[in-house]
Amino acid sequence: MRDGQSIETDIATTMLDWYDRHARDLPWRTSAAELNSGARPDPYRVWLSEIMLQQTTVAAVRDYFHRFTTRWPTVDDLAAAPDGAVMGEWAGLGYYARARNLLKCARIVAEEHGGRFPDRYDDLIALPGIGPYTAAAISAIAFDRPETVMDGNVERVAARLYDIHTPLPAAKSELKARAELLTPRLRPGDYAQAMMDLGATICTPKSPACGICPLQSPCAARRAGTAPELPRKMPKTAKPTRRGIVYLACRADGAWLMERRPDKGLLGGMLGWPGSDWKDGAAGAPPVSADWSTLAAEVRHTFTHFHLVLTVRTATVDMGCAPETGFFIPNRDFRPSELPTVMRKAFDLCRER
Repeated sequence: MRDGQSIETDIATTMLDWYDRHARDLPWRTSAAELNSGARPDPYRVWLSEIMLQQTTVAAVRDYFHRFTTRWPTVDDLAAAPDGAVMGEWAGLGYYARARNLLKCARIVAEEHGGRFPDRYDDLIALPGIGPYTAAAISAIAFDRPETVMDGNVERVAARLYDIHTPLPAAKSELKARAELLTPRLRPGDYAQAMMDLGATICTPKSPACGICPLQSPCAARRAGTAPELPRKMPKTAKPTRRGIVYLACRADGAWLMERRPDKGLLGGMLGWPGSDWKDGAAGAPPVSADWSTLAAEVRHTFTHFHLVLTVRTATVDMGCAPETGFFIPNRDFRPSELPTVMRKAFDLCRER
């Protein structure tokens, strides 16, 4: 029988061989053929893709990634971009704190690192918006450093490979310790992407395709018949529903009354419509005296931790009105595409009435 170290080495070798044949073609990825010809991954594209992919699917990110890299091909280009333009391109991806940190990180890299991303985990994790997973992914994929990259796909593969039944998130430390044993010093970036591809295409959450899995032989959960039920997770609590009001006021010359949300919190720093707090029963005073109408349809939107239902009230206001809050944006400068999704939904309802 082979010792434990040789078994782990065999698993890494098997995964790299599988990746060379079956790697997904992704716009931010440098293929094995390109690497063999001397090309190196672009740290900017690796970083951008990893930030976009946080809590978002590959399918949803592709078009956003293409637009960003076409409009801002380098980190210096992105660092010089206006905040509103970047937020506008980000609209629809959600989790807007990521977009704010994206700009902060790009500007630090441009101004303090000469437009070059640092290559070590400790330096990467010090940058805005880069946590343990993203720092490990950039270090491994862009710079081929032997960091252990743990996303949901890799956690699922490790849980099944070792038949670990401790529920997430309590199992995270155990799963990472197991995954660290597998991470090779040779081609760690390709290995990390191989494990993510395996989880995304074969070792899927439901109905894993164990019959074609390159790790079917060493997989303890396959032998035990427990693969479909792993990894175990703590039961989810039901999301509460919150309610609020938004006020859409259009001046006689076509200007719209907007406000910029506080930097911290949901939709921080972004333009939106004045309105109430998002709490049940929160009325919120109108931002300006006017003859307000209430739309029959409501805005419905889901955030990470709650569902939101917004009542939409509209009014046309006089040129000389003085709002209690917010400021008017001339119609020529108003771009609905740059609004966060929930605010754009309210505008769309107003336009359709």
